[in-house]
Amino acid sequence: MPHLPLVSIMGIVNVTPDSFSDGGRFLDPDAALDQASELIAAGASVIDVGGESTRPGAAPVGEQEELDRVVPVIEAIASRFDVTVSIDTRKPAVMRAAIDAGAHWINDVEALRAPGALQIAAKLDVPVCLMHMQGTPGTMQQAPHYDDVVTDVETFLSERVRACDDAGISRSHIILDPGFGFGKTLAHNTALFRALPRLASLGFPLLVGVSRKRMLGELLDAEAAADRVLGGAVAAVLAVQYGARIIRTHDVKETVQAMQILQAFAPTA
Repeated sequence: MPHLPLVSIMGIVNVTPDSFSDGGRFLDPDAALDQASELIAAGASVIDVGGESTRPGAAPVGEQEELDRVVPVIEAIASRFDVTVSIDTRKPAVMRAAIDAGAHWINDVEALRAPGALQIAAKLDVPVCLMHMQGTPGTMQQAPHYDDVVTDVETFLSERVRACDDAGISRSHIILDPGFGFGKTLAHNTALFRALPRLASLGFPLLVGVSRKRMLGELLDAEAAADRVLGGAVAAVLAVQYGARIIRTHDVKETVQAMQILQAFAPTA
């Protein structure tokens, strides 16, 4: 069978009452554990656990509340499954508690910009995903503007890599995420997606997450998130062809199947 570079599928477990795609279905720890089990069975090699919604317009969550949501779920997943666990958080204290509970990666939509985040990540010595976001979840979709979205995102990510260098974080631990839908219009997202080969050339593993997002809904005239699954699988295939190495998705089964077809039909040279 043709060889493709290794692609990891990251399944999403939102331990929140207000995420855009599943709206609190997995707030209960047992439900979250069942969801993680299903995603792993479907082929996820990474489970991303988040306790604070970062959908457009979302309100921030207090530190203790976020800890109460994610720590029991991470402990349960880490103790029962042989899978990489990622903590989706902006808060240094949550990063530390999650790693202590058994998580292996940090996935930060603020790219370690919170006070103390760089220092905590360096001390924990685990992989970190640095994502681009313009503004905050509460305001990011209020008329986002760029001089050149690709150049601006590339510059931001390069600057955050340098900040990690200065903090003593190993470059081998850095993953980059362009942040589709985070302070970006459809035109911005489209330009950024087409530029994935340029971002991949920065030399770090590239994570892409467009699963069920509004950008797909706008392209497909699909208001309901559940009607964007096929579009997300197609986008995942394109992202891998453009250089992505980690696909973050709600729909693991469909994405894994799409990768199997890509693997079977990809040119051998």
